[in-house]
Amino acid sequence: MSAVPKPGYHPEEMQSMLYLNGVTKSFDGFKAINNLSLDIAPGELRAIIGPNGAGKSTMMDIITGKTRPDVGEVRFRDSIDLTRHDEADIANLGIGRKFQKPTVIESLTVWENLELALVGTRSVLSALFHKLTPAQRERIDEVLSLIGLASRTSLEAGNLSHGQKQWLEIGMLIIQGPELLLVDEPAAGMTDQETMETAALLKEINRDHTVVVVEHDMDFIKALDSKVTVLHEGSVLAEGRLEVVSADPRVIEVYLGR
Repeated sequence: MSAVPKPGYHPEEMQSMLYLNGVTKSFDGFKAINNLSLDIAPGELRAIIGPNGAGKSTMMDIITGKTRPDVGEVRFRDSIDLTRHDEADIANLGIGRKFQKPTVIESLTVWENLELALVGTRSVLSALFHKLTPAQRERIDEVLSLIGLASRTSLEAGNLSHGQKQWLEIGMLIIQGPELLLVDEPAAGMTDQETMETAALLKEINRDHTVVVVEHDMDFIKALDSKVTVLHEGSVLAEGRLEVVSADPRVIEVYLGR
């Protein structure tokens, strides 16, 4: 089935879903991000790779408002200046971030985790006593089918495998209807089968959402079959299809040859 789009999702009307131009961020004199420019088209699936310290996490922090750039433009949906918004505002604007470590509530069931994410209240207790509408129940069912956990709705999240916890957390983001999904190292700690299933899941989600994935697993990147951006020392080193960037002598020297 298709992923669940955000109401009013019309990517064809935008030039850029995410646009970074001349972004620099220093920490104690060290430039974690150095004149970084990046353009993600609406509806695109983009993979970001690079060695440790390349600036991948700092870039994600800047996009989501956790960190402010020293200089540069950071825009969402062409006209929204993300540097003027905090983390909560940016999440509400339609940017969802999936961190490497799952943050599901392990004592709650799969269904309850999705219910809590859908209701969007700070109180777990009030969310679980909230009476869902038929449309909300249908939405949860759609997401359960998408993430492959429809047969595990009543299972406590703590009893899921590592890969299944990752899928549940992705579902918890998708159910909130982000237009842009940022996913940080989803394949870390997964089995080979889970890795391939996660790549397939993100490609399915990409049918209705713009997706940016930071990852080290090259088999996973290959399975995504998307445009790849290589970061090095806080800026773009190379960009293009995987077969092109992986043949670039600079990429081989700083990343793939290690």
